[in-house]
Amino acid sequence: MLTDYDLHLLGEGRHWKSYDKLGAQLCTRNGQQGVHFALWAPNAELVSVVGDFNDWAGHNHKMNKLVPSGFWQLFVPGVRPHTAYKFRVQTAEGTIDRADPYGYSAEVPPQNASIITDLSDYSWSDSQWMEQRLRRDWFSEPISFYEVHLGSWRRPGDDPHRWLTYRELEQELIPYCLEMGFTHLEFLPPTEHPLSASWGYQTIGLFAATSRFGTPQDFMSLIDSCHRAGIGVIIDWVPAHFPKDDHGLRRLDGTALYEHEDPRRGEHPDWGTLIFNYGRNEVANYLISSALFWLDHYHVDGLRVDAVASMLYLDYSRREGEWLPNCFGGRENLEAIEFLKELNVQVHHHFPGTLTIAEESTAWPGVSRPTHTGGLGFSLKWNMGWMN
Repeated sequence: MLTDYDLHLLGEGRHWKSYDKLGAQLCTRNGQQGVHFALWAPNAELVSVVGDFNDWAGHNHKMNKLVPSGFWQLFVPGVRPHTAYKFRVQTAEGTIDRADPYGYSAEVPPQNASIITDLSDYSWSDSQWMEQRLRRDWFSEPISFYEVHLGSWRRPGDDPHRWLTYRELEQELIPYCLEMGFTHLEFLPPTEHPLSASWGYQTIGLFAATSRFGTPQDFMSLIDSCHRAGIGVIIDWVPAHFPKDDHGLRRLDGTALYEHEDPRRGEHPDWGTLIFNYGRNEVANYLISSALFWLDHYHVDGLRVDAVASMLYLDYSRREGEWLPNCFGGRENLEAIEFLKELNVQVHHHFPGTLTIAEESTAWPGVSRPTHTGGLGFSLKWNMGWMN
């Protein structure tokens, strides 16, 4: 259950392991095995848990609201792994079934329910790599990335219309990477996303490995095998925006909760997506927790942070009159700047030896300088002028 200390840290935006507390957590209460559900929806009128375990009937499992924090929670005994579920959120705007923002897994799109998942159900074999990573200095070693979209890198010879699974990629991609001499594989966003054509860059499940290619354990096995072969793994991670699909974060509790109310701050004109409100503690906490989650539970070695330029500038891809200046009258997104600094501080503090890489296409100063000297704190800046 959420403790007073959990709520305090969440309110401050500093609960870095909130992924072990929110969402759907398998646990035992009073001798009964089940799942503890928790959701942040402060302006919702009612929240229920629905799923295969209650025939999707909302009246059976109404959640309890914790005032004034705005978190809802409920323990449901007897719920087992691999069970589909959603949060039924009733607001002044209506009632919608939402996927779990902290869900560890989801149905294969176009289905979009979250899936109860036990992430501890995998035995890692990369202890040597992880121990060496603590002392690794990639700034003094040769480094080369092979950037891969898992869905289109290669197709099975017996069925060109099918994706390779994580397990099949384990058998084919790693030998290729070794043959070509790359030190790292970089996966386009492996997080769950409703639109395959987005390549993962319009993600909804920031804590869920996409089920298109297999289970979370299958993805862990792919990373595990990379490490045993001496290959590092970087993932593209997208905190810049999120899609408007109804089962996602958009107006989750009937208000602009994760995004800004004003479209001049809250909508991305190029991509038709919504922009996170980095100045809200719970939102910044959600995003930083996601970054740490992949380094923790999946042993990922670094994050290439997508679309950083779009985060730094309030007038990014906007004409005059389409954006709002900051409190000093400038175009810098002060909240996003502080978010990025905190992100890098926490990643490097909790997971030494990992990399953060900014996809930043402007002349913003100090992208890869330490935060204590005024920089953003990234390990590296992506070279936008050299790609194919």
